[in-house]
Amino acid sequence: MRQPWRVAIVGGGITGLAAAVRLRDRAPAGTEITVYEQSGALGGKLRTGELAGQPVEFGAESFLMRDPAGGESAAVALARRLGLADEIVHPTVGQAALAVDGGLRPIPGGTLVGVPGDLAQVTTVAQPDADADRDTGRPLLAPGADVSVGALVRSRLGDQVVDRLVDPMLGGVYAGRADDLSLVTTMPALAHSARTEHTLVGAVRAAQAAAPRAPGTPVFGTLAGGLSRLVEAAATAGGATIRRDAAVRELTPTATGWQLTVGPTRDPESVEVDAVVLAVPARPAARLLAGIAPETAATVGALDYASVALVTLALPEPALPALSGFLVPATEGLLIKASTFFTTKWGHLARPDGLALVRASVGRYGEEASLQVTDADLVAAVHRELSTVLAAPLPAPVASHVQRWGGALPQYTPGHPDRVAAARAALRGAHPTLALAGAGYDGVGIPVCVRSGATAAEEIITALGGSVA
Repeated sequence: MRQPWRVAIVGGGITGLAAAVRLRDRAPAGTEITVYEQSGALGGKLRTGELAGQPVEFGAESFLMRDPAGGESAAVALARRLGLADEIVHPTVGQAALAVDGGLRPIPGGTLVGVPGDLAQVTTVAQPDADADRDTGRPLLAPGADVSVGALVRSRLGDQVVDRLVDPMLGGVYAGRADDLSLVTTMPALAHSARTEHTLVGAVRAAQAAAPRAPGTPVFGTLAGGLSRLVEAAATAGGATIRRDAAVRELTPTATGWQLTVGPTRDPESVEVDAVVLAVPARPAARLLAGIAPETAATVGALDYASVALVTLALPEPALPALSGFLVPATEGLLIKASTFFTTKWGHLARPDGLALVRASVGRYGEEASLQVTDADLVAAVHRELSTVLAAPLPAPVASHVQRWGGALPQYTPGHPDRVAAARAALRGAHPTLALAGAGYDGVGIPVCVRSGATAAEEIITALGGSVA
C-alpha cells in the first residue's frame, strides 16, 4: 500500500471524530485524514447551546463513566486522551422519579434498567408477578438467541414491571418500547447472564455482580462548559482536515481504494482515498452502499429510527423537588417521556438568581405525529404537563428552546447484533478498506459511539497494512 495513507471519514459526529483520533494515534506518520460532514456543525447529537445566558445541552447530556465490565468507559478514556479528564463533573443530585398515578415516586434502587434484582424494592411503583419467575431447570436465553426486553420481563415478572419501570427507562434512552427492543443490544449484561441463569431476578443479580460498582462511585459524567468541548478537542487532536458542508454523495471502488463524489450535483468534486470509515446513520450509509454492496445496504437500510424533540425552559425560581428529573411511562398518556432538572441535577450549573433550566424530552417511536406542531405549541404543552406532574403551576418561562432531532434514535429489534455482524462480515470480505461505525450498529450513548469509531479505525489500519504504534 502506498504511503502516506489517505483515509476519508464520512460523518463528523463523535463516532467519526473518535475514528480520526484513533487513526492519528495508531496509523503511520503522515497519514492524511479527512472528515466530511454534510452539515455546518460537528458533533452530531452532541451540541452545547445557550439559554438565558447559561450553557445547556441541546443533545446528549452526559456519558457513562464505566464500561459494562466495570472499567473506564470509552468516553472517559477519550476525554483523558484529549486532556479533559480533570474537566469531568458529576451530578450533585442523582435521585430521579417516575410519574405514575398522578404523582412522582422515586425510582427504586437495585434494578438493571428497571429490571429488579430484588422484588421487594420495586413494590412502591409496580407489583411484580413473583410466582412467574420460577426456576424451570434451564437458562432463560438459549445460546445465540435474542428476544425483546418486554417479552422476557413480561413473561417472568408481569406487565406492571414492564409498563411502569422498564419501558420508561428504555424509553428515556431509546424513545422506543420495551416490547420491540432487542435484549442483546440494549441490555447486553443481562442477556449474557440470562444464558446461564434460570430466573430473571437471578440473571439481574449475576449481571450486577459481574460489574460491581463501589458505593458513591459516579455513574454519569459530563464536561464543565458542555459536551461540545469534547467535540472541539477531538476535531483538533485528530489532526484531520475537516470539511463542513461537504456531503458525500457517492462511493466508487477503484483499483487502489475509493473515489468519493463530494458536494452538490451541479459542482461535484472527486476525491481519491485508500480507505473509508462510514460514520453516518444507517439510512445514509445504505444509500452510499447500494451500488457496491446491495445486500449489506438492504440490511443496514432496514434499521428504523425514532424522532424526538428536546424542549428546554428557563424558569424564574420554580418550586422544583430535590430530584434530577423524572421519567414518564407511556401508560400515563403524557406527551413528555422524560424531564431533567438541569440546574438541580448538575450543581455546577446552579445560579444564584434562582433561574432554573428544565428540559423535557418529547416523542416516542411510532408517535411522530405528536411532534408535528409548532415550537410554541410544544413549549406550551411541556410547560402545562410539567405543572401537572409537579402538582403546582410553574412560572412562565423567560426563555425557551426547542431542538428537534429527526430520525435520531435507532430502534434495535431482536436479532440486531447478528444482522449487523453478518453485514459487516460481508462488507469486510468484499471491501476490507470500508468500515461501518456508529450508533446504528453498536448502540446509543457516547461511550459506545466512541468505541465504535475507534474500532472502525483499527479495522482500516489492519486492512491497509498494520499499525506503527
